[in-house]
Amino acid sequence: MELYPFKLSYVTKSPIWGGTRLRREWGKQSEAETVGESWELTVRKEEKSRITNGAYAGRTLESVIAEAGRNLIAPDYTGREFPLLVKLIDACDRLSVQVHPDDSYAARVEHDRGKTEMWYIVEADEGAEIICGLREGATKEDFAAAVADGDPERVLKHCRVRTGESYFIPAGLPHAIGKGILIAEIQQNCDLTYRVYDYNRRQPDGSLRPLHIQKALDVVRPFTDEEIAEIRYARRSDTLANGEILADCSYFRVERLRLCGSHRLPACAAMRHILCLGGEAALLCGGETYPLRKGDSWFLPPMPELQLEGELLALVSGV
Repeated sequence: MELYPFKLSYVTKSPIWGGTRLRREWGKQSEAETVGESWELTVRKEEKSRITNGAYAGRTLESVIAEAGRNLIAPDYTGREFPLLVKLIDACDRLSVQVHPDDSYAARVEHDRGKTEMWYIVEADEGAEIICGLREGATKEDFAAAVADGDPERVLKHCRVRTGESYFIPAGLPHAIGKGILIAEIQQNCDLTYRVYDYNRRQPDGSLRPLHIQKALDVVRPFTDEEIAEIRYARRSDTLANGEILADCSYFRVERLRLCGSHRLPACAAMRHILCLGGEAALLCGGETYPLRKGDSWFLPPMPELQLEGELLALVSGV
C-alpha cells in the first residue's frame, strides 16, 4: 500500500460561544456564521477526516486505516478506536464549566473511553482567563456545596493565559476556556463532557443547555501541580524529541516545533499529526514536496526520515 503524507479536511462546529476568527483568519469555511470548533484530526462515527491529496484523495482516513491495518497507527496497536482527536477552538464567549471522566468511569457508566486533554494557547486577548482546577485547599465536598448553591466559581482556580502557553487537563479536573482565546486541543478520542455550570445562558430556542451535575460530582477531584505534571509527563523520553515536549502522557505525545531553516523528522514506526499554527514550510518525502501553511492538518503514517524546510510553528502529536 502506497504511503505518503495525507493532508486532511476538517469538520466545523458552531456552538453558542463560537466566534468568527477561524473563518476570517484560518480559512475554516462553514454554512454557519460562526465557527467555534474545527476538528482537524477526527475518526468518529459522525465526524470523519478525509484525505484531500494524492492517491487516496476523497477517502476517509478511517477507511484507509481499515484497509492498511492498525499498524498504520502504531506497531501492534490493539485499541478498538482511533486514539486521538485534535481541534482548534475559538472561544468568543466563555465555555461552560465542565469535567470529563477517566477511562474506568467512562467504561462502566458510558461504555466509552475517558477524556484527558491538553490545551495550547494559539492566541489570547489581553487579560483572557481559563478555569483550570480547584482553588488551593478546596475539596470535592467544597465543590459539591458550591455547585448546589449555584456558585461553583467561588472554588475554581482562574488563570490568566498568554499566547504560547500550554495546559494539561487530566480527567477529573474541572475546567473552562474563557472569552477571547483560540486554542489547539489534543485529546483522547472521546466527546464525553459533564457540564456543571453554564452561566444560565440560553440557546437560540430559549432553552437552557443541559447540566450533568451528578456525573460531574462522581468524577471531579482536586489535583496538585505535582500530580498533574506526573500524569502529563508519565512517559517522558527527551531523547526522541524533535522540538519542545508539551506532553508525553499515557494517551498522547505533543511537541511544539519551531522551524527556521531545515529540520529532519526522524523515521517513526507510529503515526504523527502535524497541526500548522503559523508560517510556511515544505515537507520533502519520496521525491515529492508537500506545502505546509497556517491552518493545515497533516497525517503522517509510519514513514522513513522526512525533511522540513522553511519557517513554521506547528504542534506534532502522536501516540
